[in-house]
Amino acid sequence: MIEPLLAVLADGKFHSGQALGKVLGVSRSAIWKQIKSIEESGLEIYSVKGRGYRIPGGLDLLRRELIEEELKPEVADALKLIDLNLIIPSTNAKAMDAVYCDGHGSLYLAEQQTSGRGRRGRSWTSPFASNLYFSLTWQFSNGAAALEGLSLAVGVALVRGLARMGIEGVEVKWPNDLLWRGRKLAGVLLEMSGDAAGDCFVVIGVGINVKMPEAAAESIDQPWVDLQQALGVAPSRNRLLAELINELVPVLQQFSEEGFAVFRDEWQAVNAHRNQVISLNLGSRQELGVCRGVDQTGALLLEVDGRLQPYHGGEVSVRLV
Repeated sequence: MIEPLLAVLADGKFHSGQALGKVLGVSRSAIWKQIKSIEESGLEIYSVKGRGYRIPGGLDLLRRELIEEELKPEVADALKLIDLNLIIPSTNAKAMDAVYCDGHGSLYLAEQQTSGRGRRGRSWTSPFASNLYFSLTWQFSNGAAALEGLSLAVGVALVRGLARMGIEGVEVKWPNDLLWRGRKLAGVLLEMSGDAAGDCFVVIGVGINVKMPEAAAESIDQPWVDLQQALGVAPSRNRLLAELINELVPVLQQFSEEGFAVFRDEWQAVNAHRNQVISLNLGSRQELGVCRGVDQTGALLLEVDGRLQPYHGGEVSVRLV
């Protein structure tokens, strides 16, 4: 019942409890209980005696029909399902649980994640109906070794999709972050299930900051940015999601056939740390050098004392010196 109530309140206007009850066919007491449940999700609702309830600024709720309207026909055909959720622990977790049931080309969305995760187990701040959180399952047939560079190819697709929304200047940070003016805008989390030497599924999880509430931003421990800051106004989340999927699906199809090498030059052109001194955290040790981009497989190339050394994914993290 919460979804219909949110759909009415999404316009940002005042609605009395009596009017809401009439529209939704429930009592004023039931409306009050639903309002309290919504507030527990962290969403702010104004309550004024004699006027009713309103959500300040309204809501840009995800709607399956609006997303489907913006998808290219060939992309829509490649998607098996669009699973839209209100509040779940994690879109990646749901995708991993359902990967052998729903299969290839399944897209999972959520208005809020209660246990959103980034790379290396970090938490991902996921306030209600503010940003984008989605996971797409994709099947590959050449084993885990052929998947090297996949997160970089996904980054290229996201940069393309953001450019279609008029968002310029987005850069990629190896291996899975998107930056805007040096601040984190988006992250990618890949998880694999299946045969490491043969057929396997990859869950491609993406989180993008669209319109981060101030209260949620207090828990972020690194420089960040959202699309509202980059554009001056928050874009439609439905159109944004569709444009990202319109770019992501063909990139995955091409990657499956040709690997990362065909995307290398495009990735290099938006490399946030190109020719800059960086620090690699390798667990128990650190390595300093000049970032020279990536090789044909997507391995990071670090120049140390005039020699190039490739570094692969896993537990490697990068910091600008």
